Amino acid sequence: MSPASLRPLKRRSVIAAAAAVSSASALAACGAGEDDTSEAAAAADADSATASGTIRLGYFGNVTHAPALVGLEAGVFADTLPEAVTIEETVFNAGPSAIEALFADAIDISYIGPNPAINGWAQSGGQALHIIAGSTSGGAGLVVKPEITEVEDLRGKALATPQLGNTQDVAARYWLKEQGFATDENGGGDVSVTPIDNAEVAAAFDDGTVQAAWAVEPRYSDLVLKHGAVEFLNERELWEGGEFVTTHVIVSKKFLDEQPALVKAFLEGHLAALDYIAANPDEAQARSNDRIEALTDKRLDDAVIAAAFENLSFTADPIAASLQGSKDHAVEIGLLEEVDLKGIYALDALNQVLADRGDAEVSAGDLA
Repeated sequence: MSPASLRPLKRRSVIAAAAAVSSASALAACGAGEDDTSEAAAAADADSATASGTIRLGYFGNVTHAPALVGLEAGVFADTLPEAVTIEETVFNAGPSAIEALFADAIDISYIGPNPAINGWAQSGGQALHIIAGSTSGGAGLVVKPEITEVEDLRGKALATPQLGNTQDVAARYWLKEQGFATDENGGGDVSVTPIDNAEVAAAFDDGTVQAAWAVEPRYSDLVLKHGAVEFLNERELWEGGEFVTTHVIVSKKFLDEQPALVKAFLEGHLAALDYIAANPDEAQARSNDRIEALTDKRLDDAVIAAAFENLSFTADPIAASLQGSKDHAVEIGLLEEVDLKGIYALDALNQVLADRGDAEVSAGDLA
C-alpha cells in the first residue's frame, strides 16, 4: 500500500547528528516526580478515538527503527490513527540530537536507543521524558577480522564503536573489562576502542584501521556479508533470554500530560506496525528499505536487510531488565554517574491498549 493514497504526513528535513547533550560522566539525577502515576493513568484512560492534532515524531533512517519506517512507508500509522491526527516527522542521525529536540519541545515522541534515553532522564532529573513502549531487541555484537579467533587475539587491536558512550560503545567497553582488558576514552589501553561513524566503519575495517567492531544492524550484517568480517560474539549471548533493548519509544512528559489521547492513539499505531512486521516480514523489509532509500539516497542490499531482520526482534516489551543492565554497565566503566531509573517507564497506556486487544501486558519490573 502506498502512503501517497492516504492523508499526507508532514516530513521535516533530516537533522544532522549534534554534539552530545552533556558528557555522560557528568550526568546524575533523582527519580521521577510524584505526578507521573497520574499522567500515565490519564493516558491509559483516554479515548484514543477522540484524539486530534499533530504528533511530532522522531526516528532514525535505520533498520533498527523498522516499526517507524513501516508505520510511515506502508501507511500503517495513517490507517490506524484517527483521521484528525497527523504525524510530523523529524529524522535524526544520533540519539543525542533527538534528546536535544525533545528538551527543546521540538518533538513529542521518538524512537531512540536505550543509552540516550538514560542520559536524557539523568540530565533532566527524571522530568523530561518517559519510555512508553518497546520497539526493537537484538541486532548488535562483535565482528572481527578472520585472524582473530580467541579473546586474547584482541589485545593490541583497534575496535570500532559508533560513538563514545552510545549503547554499543558501553556494551563493548563493559565486555572488554569483563575479559580483563583495560580501555580508556582516548583509544588507549589493551584494546583501542575507537568511535567511528556507522557510515565510515566499513572503510576503516577494509583498510585495517580497525580489526574489530561492536556494530549494530545493518552494519553488523553488512560487515559480515560484504567486508569479510566474522561474527565473534552476538550480544544476545550476554543477556538473559537472549533479549536486550536496542530501540524503544519515548515521550516528552509535557506531551504525555497534555495529550494523553494522542499518546494512546500513537501506541495503537505502533502496535499495528509491529503486527505488520510479524505478519508480512518480506514486505516489511521492502517497505523499510524504501523509506531508508528515500531518506539517505542509498538502498541496503537485499541480503543485508534480510540478515538484519533475522538478527532483530520487534516487540512492544521494553525489556526493562536490560535497560537497568545497560545503566549499570555504563556506571561501572565510568561513562555515567549513578542515576535512579525508577519511574522512567510509563506503561499504563500501552498495557491498556494491549489488554483491549487481548494481549499480555508488559512490565517495567524493578523500575516501576
